[in-house]
Amino acid sequence: MNKAVSLLKLIHIHPLLWLAAATAAFTAHFLELCLLLMIIFFHEIGHAFAAWRFSWRIKRISLLPFGGVAEMDEHGNRPLREEAIVILAGPVQHIWMMAAAFLLNAYGLIPEHTYDLFIKYNLMILVFNLFPVWPLDGGKLLFLILSTWRPFPEAHQWTLACSAACLTLFSIGTLLTVPLHLNIWLVAGFLYFSLYLEWKQRHYVFIRFLLERYYGKTGSGFPALSPIKVEETEGVLQVLSKFRRGCKHSIVVGGDGGDKGILDENEVLHFFFSEKKTGGKIGDLFYAY
Repeated sequence: MNKAVSLLKLIHIHPLLWLAAATAAFTAHFLELCLLLMIIFFHEIGHAFAAWRFSWRIKRISLLPFGGVAEMDEHGNRPLREEAIVILAGPVQHIWMMAAAFLLNAYGLIPEHTYDLFIKYNLMILVFNLFPVWPLDGGKLLFLILSTWRPFPEAHQWTLACSAACLTLFSIGTLLTVPLHLNIWLVAGFLYFSLYLEWKQRHYVFIRFLLERYYGKTGSGFPALSPIKVEETEGVLQVLSKFRRGCKHSIVVGGDGGDKGILDENEVLHFFFSEKKTGGKIGDLFYAY
């Protein structure tokens, strides 16, 4: 119970949210803002609570003027099932919230106008969050799906490329239908900026992914062993770029005379990080030990 309550201490309210609250009160839209914030709060708490149950490292839960985010200090090395549950734990909150609102309205405990707004905002946030755009829940699910059969850096880059394409289509649709809707353009601008930062830091994201594997921060471990076939002339970083989420690798090294041997992924990670052989060839490992 104490640990669950400790999640509330991680809540961070963005300074601009106070300005938005003051503006909403001044323009008689305070009820709408309160409903939106309540929905966003439970959405993000859903993510955080699921992550806490799996002993993830939660940095903070941020409430923004146009949304929220539960920030985790995890970098793609948890079991895929865990990651799927944590991602879906946010959207699931909308189901019980709408069901509760329906019951309260049926018994006359909330006004019809408030009920209609609450259902409308829930559906709006639920559908929007499932768009395949990073860092929305839909974008994270897309990354997870691509990660089941593609290496980490490739799945990451494909996710960002697909996100940019979907966001561009969304922007075109907005331009043709509601071109003067300021809130939509603010959210779109935030998503474009997030995509730009994620693309700019893609190599850093990949290195963090490798570092977590190197230090063994993989939660309950990987159930599957997936061999990677490489040539001895391939670079160590090139081999590491073939690592996938959700499985552990053995590296089968081939040469001119057939297979030269099999390496454990920890040997390759140690060679890269501890021995600082960032530009070495994978075949060099057989002479290093």
